[in-house]
Amino acid sequence: MKILCLCKRRPMGRDILEKPYGRFYHLPRIIAQKGHAVTMALLSYVPEDPVEVERDGMLWTSDSVVTGGPRTYLKRLRDLICREKPDWIAGFSDTYYGMLAEWLGRKNNTRSVIDAYDNYEGYIPWCRPLHYYWRKALSGASLVTVAGPPLERYVRRFREKGDIAIVPMAVDPVGFIPLDREKCRRELGLPLNKKLIGYCGSLQRNRGV
Repeated sequence: MKILCLCKRRPMGRDILEKPYGRFYHLPRIIAQKGHAVTMALLSYVPEDPVEVERDGMLWTSDSVVTGGPRTYLKRLRDLICREKPDWIAGFSDTYYGMLAEWLGRKNNTRSVIDAYDNYEGYIPWCRPLHYYWRKALSGASLVTVAGPPLERYVRRFREKGDIAIVPMAVDPVGFIPLDREKCRRELGLPLNKKLIGYCGSLQRNRGV
């Protein structure tokens, strides 16, 4: 299969073109390793020159919304779709890329997938027009992926039909080194025989916690 992935270049402030990071990089990488042709079409929010390079078994392109404006990125996507003729168009990292992937898929009669790994509406609850188009995209995409069951139940409210696949968050394989559990607990002064739950992030009701 041929898969075109739309994503911002620096999710969480990390440049995935220069330094592999998170599901935005590793999910496409794993798909490419299985023999599929993957193109990563990135959009940068800082002034940068356009890029088109082969790396890690994928074709990477990057355009800057500051340097070239949004039309440059849209032209890039049109050219890639015309040249690559993808079987799937995938949107990662933000509402905008999910909505754009679904719209391009519908316009080009191509299947689309949205990776709704987080509840984006929780970040800007007041932006009702954006939520409307986001929910419409979730409803219209060929496939939606989410990070866990609570988010799956939430997305199902706006997606009565169609598949939703749970793709859990995981430890980034780059730089992670497993250590001895008992030794670590002793050094941190934690109980040795109790179940512990670790959580990173803010404890907010709108995040589903």
